[in-house]
Amino acid sequence: MLVLDKGPFYHGTKAQLEAGDLLTAGFKSNYDDKVVMNHIYFTALPKGAGLAAEIAKGTGRPRVYLVEPSGEFENDPNVTDKKFPGNPTRSYRSRFPLKIIAELESWELYDPDFIQELRRRIEAGMGEIIN
Repeated sequence: MLVLDKGPFYHGTKAQLEAGDLLTAGFKSNYDDKVVMNHIYFTALPKGAGLAAEIAKGTGRPRVYLVEPSGEFENDPNVTDKKFPGNPTRSYRSRFPLKIIAELESWELYDPDFIQELRRRIEAGMGEIIN
């Protein structure tokens, strides 16, 4: 198996989860209710997971979890192939579950105006999700 990154890895969401819980594919996208995801997404950058948590749909507070992949994973084509060749965002996806190890207490935040603009762009149909 090719090792793309040794981690640690993070997942951002508004869902309240516990250590030992598994994140799996097969649920609606955090960004587009019309899309059921074939993969679960994660990153090796806590700030990137924090951004995902901030812009995710839902009513909970943004949360970042330390996660452990349970199987093979690949570069996330939504960012690596389209926007950031070479994967500087260290963003990945897997068809295999991610195990929650712990919740991060804090992470580096993005500017609130940037978050608001990104939310606006997502609601306006920012682009297709490669699923």
